[in-house]
Amino acid sequence: MAAFIFFVTLFMLMASTPRADAAQISAAALLLRVDQLGKGDYEKIQDAIDAVPSDNRKVVFILVEPGIYNEKIAVPADKPFITLSGSKPNGTIITGSDSGNIFESATFTMLASDFVGRYLTIQNTYGPGAKVVALWVSGNRTAFFGCRILSYQDTLLDDTGRHYYNNCYIEGAVDFIFGNSTSLFERCYLHTLSEGGASIIAQRRESPSEKTGFIFQGCKITGVKTIVLGRPWGPYSKVIFALTYMSSVILP
Repeated sequence: MAAFIFFVTLFMLMASTPRADAAQISAAALLLRVDQLGKGDYEKIQDAIDAVPSDNRKVVFILVEPGIYNEKIAVPADKPFITLSGSKPNGTIITGSDSGNIFESATFTMLASDFVGRYLTIQNTYGPGAKVVALWVSGNRTAFFGCRILSYQDTLLDDTGRHYYNNCYIEGAVDFIFGNSTSLFERCYLHTLSEGGASIIAQRRESPSEKTGFIFQGCKITGVKTIVLGRPWGPYSKVIFALTYMSSVILP
């Protein structure tokens, strides 16, 4: 637990300002800019990620200028220490519309460790009727600050590793936060689109010896109609809601 608290504190320090000062960053890290108008180093986010060398050991800060980026993004496991940052989530939008297999449908796939995502919208716009992941997170020591994560079913695959979400807006209808990571959601806003009969969380802890589970602290839950908090995807599922506002959409 102490190590996890240190990890959270470290990433909070890294995300202390909405827009990083380029001069400070460039002195300590490699700074890359993505701009659709051709005024940066790259016009596509994936091209900037591809430019990071394998087995990277240097902090890489990728600043994404405002725009709608219709891309499927993948950060492979051999490219740690990347920070991907917009300036405000409503302005920097990463969007896709795939369905089917939960892993293949993801708009944004995050497999690397020591990753930070800031002020981004990550969405899958496919809609009802299929498994449609917006964000798949399997890296260790990853954090997301001020992000919007949007889809319908299976929005956030919070798969494996230790993860931290701060002040994020997460929207969906069916099992829209699921997986078996060790994750803290702090001051996050969960909004359900469910018409009834669905759950927000599907946590997959399969053994009492697994140190996994989800904690929601200081969060807010609203929605369209009604929903239940969660369902046990595994026999030892563990989810804690603390100091969280729950509107009447949550069935007693």
